[in-house]
Amino acid sequence: MTIVPPAFDEPRRPEGPRDPGDAWVVADSGERYWGRFGAAGLLAVDAERGVLLQHRVAWSHFGGTWGLPGGALHEGESSIVGALREAREEAGVPDGAVRPRFTSVLDLEIWSYTTVVADVQTPFEPVISDPESVALEWVAIDDVESRPLHPGFARAWPELRRLLEERVALVVDAANVVGSVPDGWWKDRAGAAERLAGRLDGVAIAAPELGVGGTEWFPEVSLVVEGQARALDAHPHGVSIVRADAAGDDAIVAEVEKRVGSGANVFGVTSDRELADRIRRTEPAQVRSAGWLLERL
Repeated sequence: MTIVPPAFDEPRRPEGPRDPGDAWVVADSGERYWGRFGAAGLLAVDAERGVLLQHRVAWSHFGGTWGLPGGALHEGESSIVGALREAREEAGVPDGAVRPRFTSVLDLEIWSYTTVVADVQTPFEPVISDPESVALEWVAIDDVESRPLHPGFARAWPELRRLLEERVALVVDAANVVGSVPDGWWKDRAGAAERLAGRLDGVAIAAPELGVGGTEWFPEVSLVVEGQARALDAHPHGVSIVRADAAGDDAIVAEVEKRVGSGANVFGVTSDRELADRIRRTEPAQVRSAGWLLERL
């Protein structure tokens, strides 16, 4: 492969200085891929309106097709950060408006593209905020294939569409996870639970560990607290705090049942054997140990 900078008069992102990542990766076969450090795009999913697509301007790569807001990653930039930055620059996606659900990575060894699938938390209207878009539209999922799609997105879409039906949820036994590490948690149970909640916000888990497709998932998390830990003052963006009114185990099982009923792939997190058995009886819920979770934090 070779790295080729954009032509001097190439209109891509004409305003402002170019980033070192703004270059072509050229394979030995002659195929060109945009992004010296790889690229990423955002597939924003709105429960009511569908997915956000970008109609690419004619002079762009595969111009005239529909695809995702996205582009070249900066050096050292994560795919999540890069996809959200590009979506903000190209489509005016507000900070905090979406929450990543999972990623799907196309790895060609010489170059990679990461699709970041994210659920809309705060509805917004996209805004054409740079020259790379002709139009930005919310497109119903059933109508996506009727558009002339960017070839890469067209190849990825069937699997992405299938995965849009999937959700992953962790129901965490806070007392068991906190109590598995002798770090003085008993001196401040609420504080220990609050620290755990902070660490759980944005936790990422490899898809093979969950038995689902894609590359990496960002589960919905329910943290069940009991006793003195119920006094925690935590409001992390991606964690729901469930305060048990009585027995913590009963509250955990109830939350697992609720999540299973909503159609999610549910994983109860506890090393308590009796509780684990109760969770497994709520089929198809599965169980992971406290140690398993802590290794991923």
